[in-house]
Amino acid sequence: MKVIYINTFCRNQKEVSSVINAVIDQYWEKVINEQEMIKMIETIVANNESLVLKKKSFTTTVKQVCGKRRLEIVARIIDL
Repeated sequence: MKVIYINTFCRNQKEVSSVINAVIDQYWEKVINEQEMIKMIETIVANNESLVLKKKSFTTTVKQVCGKRRLEIVARIIDL
């Protein structure tokens, strides 16, 4: 199994969006399993909550970079 390395603490909204995209893409490509993806997404969102969420909704930059399908997955994982 291929090991992927991601930053769990990001500098800005664009970086955190790219990390979320990378994790979900790795899951879709069957490089990581569902449990690993869920754990990574939970960690990323917890460590960068102010960059990802604003008033219980995704920030505009995150919406634009990640897209609707990826954000549906993230929303289910973090129970929005």
